Amino acid sequence: MERGGKKMILKPILISKNLNENGEEEAMLLSPTSQMFHEPDYNVYVLAIMGWKVPIEVDSMKAELQRTLLKHPRFSSLQVMDETDGSGKMRWVPTTVNIDDHIIVAQIAHDNMDTDKLVEEYISSLSTTNVDMSKPLWDFHVLNVKTSHAEATSIFRIHHSIGDGTALMSLLLSCFRTISDPTSLPTLPFSSSSKDKSNLSLRNNRKTICSLMWQYLIKFWLLIKLWFNTVVDAFLFIATALFLKDSESPFTATRGYKWSTRQKYIYLTISLDDIKFIKNVTNGTVNDVVLGITQAAMSRYIHRRYEAEGKRKFSPERMRCRANVIVNLRPALGVQTLAETIEKNVKVIQGNCFGFVIFPLTIAEFSNPLDYVRKSKTSMDRKKHSLGSLCTFYFSKLFLKFFGFKGVAKLAQRVPFQTTLAMSNVIGPLEEISCAGHPLVFVAPTCSGYPTGIMVHVCSYAKKLTFAIAADEGIIPDMNQLGDDFVDSFMLIKEAALSQLRTKAD
Repeated sequence: MERGGKKMILKPILISKNLNENGEEEAMLLSPTSQMFHEPDYNVYVLAIMGWKVPIEVDSMKAELQRTLLKHPRFSSLQVMDETDGSGKMRWVPTTVNIDDHIIVAQIAHDNMDTDKLVEEYISSLSTTNVDMSKPLWDFHVLNVKTSHAEATSIFRIHHSIGDGTALMSLLLSCFRTISDPTSLPTLPFSSSSKDKSNLSLRNNRKTICSLMWQYLIKFWLLIKLWFNTVVDAFLFIATALFLKDSESPFTATRGYKWSTRQKYIYLTISLDDIKFIKNVTNGTVNDVVLGITQAAMSRYIHRRYEAEGKRKFSPERMRCRANVIVNLRPALGVQTLAETIEKNVKVIQGNCFGFVIFPLTIAEFSNPLDYVRKSKTSMDRKKHSLGSLCTFYFSKLFLKFFGFKGVAKLAQRVPFQTTLAMSNVIGPLEEISCAGHPLVFVAPTCSGYPTGIMVHVCSYAKKLTFAIAADEGIIPDMNQLGDDFVDSFMLIKEAALSQLRTKAD
């Protein structure tokens, strides 16, 4: 499988050794996962699309990035091949950063033109290029063009070897301050650890033998359930990597498909309060609702495409359709902690640490749109009682040990290619924030270079939730129609939730 586009050329250089106080060599090697993202067919960038309430004042934004971001070693280091030992490994080499080399102000003529499309086209063009390896692998694009979403738009492009979505979100937010208090850093929602109810019950019923037996039976059953689900999910991951491919659909790449050199992007924002309302009606979670909306939108799109093509014998119940959900396996460092360590010039590196969950998607036409959310909840509840994502992480490490970087890169390519959809979500700040006096309207993280037909990334911000949808240009030609399907599906599910609430009230 080949993916088109400009390839990154890694020029080997001779690196001077860094010695510690004991005279021992300090290895500044890239982690295996980070180096995997440099393989030719797995050259992935993270794109953080941000909308602003005011035009971007470039000089003040430069100063803020210089003051905060460049203090992080990964944003001020080159990634180079080390030829001293012939191992093909790469190292981080600190360098002096010229901020002007990383800030790109786009000059777009937009008289009497659809500025939304112009911005979308500009973002798509970034998927066809790479950041020059002679400088740290990130850049910041400024588009001072008013759209229906914001007064100005920026795209932060960061090579995935620098870090995963969770690590980069914390780092990015360290450049921001809350609008309500310009001296305060943004806060991220974290679930508070509650006391174990079973332990509390055990203490209250310590003298009751029947209660003790019941507690142990429940724990034993949960342990068996966890073990069984983990084994099934681990086998499913291995089978997917080897031979188990999803059914052919408008979202999948057929065998021998030549990836386009260009990806298309759209993003849409909906109310987080509405998502939470649906969550409460269905007794689910925000993730259940997001997956439900995604399933409903994909079902609408697939049915319409097949009807237009005259495939009347289409049987959705026989379709194998799955999402490759990317799961962070490491707790976020936290914006406050990260900002303090940057101020103190302490090297804190989080990098990449994630696993995969193969999640079944239902392609159907339900009379009650809430059934999409209920289906998601049923599947998600089972996945919560599994260590499958952790197994995929250690399986990848084992694969790396035997087959090296190229082998594990092929494995990482194989899983998304065999599934229909890649999906990820990132938790954003609870309050409205600004950077260098520029209030933020929305943030929409996505990727380029990921070997799959379609990706859906979701990010929360204040009282909003933004879907960022990316697709290979040759697979999804009508991206705006797909975006409309997401909006229509959300509205139908919301109306069904309101109808159910009114019925109960009556």
